[in-house]
Amino acid sequence: MDVRRAGERYPGGDPEAGIESWHAFSFGPHYDPDNLRFGAVIACNEERLAPGAGFGEHPHSHTEIVTWVVEGELTHRDSTGHETRVRPGDVQRLSSAAGVRHVERNDGSSPLTFVQMWLAPRDPGGVPSYEIVPGIADSTPYAVPAAGAMLHVRRLVAGERTAVPDAAHVYVHVVRGEVALAGETLGPGDAARLTDPQGWEAVGETPAELLMWEMGA
Repeated sequence: MDVRRAGERYPGGDPEAGIESWHAFSFGPHYDPDNLRFGAVIACNEERLAPGAGFGEHPHSHTEIVTWVVEGELTHRDSTGHETRVRPGDVQRLSSAAGVRHVERNDGSSPLTFVQMWLAPRDPGGVPSYEIVPGIADSTPYAVPAAGAMLHVRRLVAGERTAVPDAAHVYVHVVRGEVALAGETLGPGDAARLTDPQGWEAVGETPAELLMWEMGA
């Protein structure tokens, strides 16, 4: 288990424009050849947008982009014609495939925080696609077949246990609260990279929300 604390993430964004970003993996000017990916995960960014702030139209390709809103409401528009509002509890996936452009904004009146995770597809190219699952239920897995990955969303009460998937790679990100895992306490923004865990459990030390990526070899 490799634990990465929230305070170790690379800062980014444009604070003067109301954008704060925190990157868990090598990103932009923060190049780290030893921190390029874990399993299929190549980015896990926490984005904080002030009301009216956002990312103008920009391109992506050969990436599966999964977004989880923590608070506020995210406005998404893309070049395939989708325009949606993403709220806490929704799972949004944009498969950029051979290429797509999109806009992400906070058009609301309150601050927006979201976690965006990028996964590398097994096969590059293809046709872009988009999906949103509103209000995904606790413990409902969400598959990203192109990346050979499965997202597990867990909302724990204090003292509740949840199984960690038995997989070649598991990436655990704590959204809120505190979680005990293999003798470590993980707090908001902390992450653990697990290689071949077998029979592990995570326990909510407080009410908590966590995202777990189950990935093959």
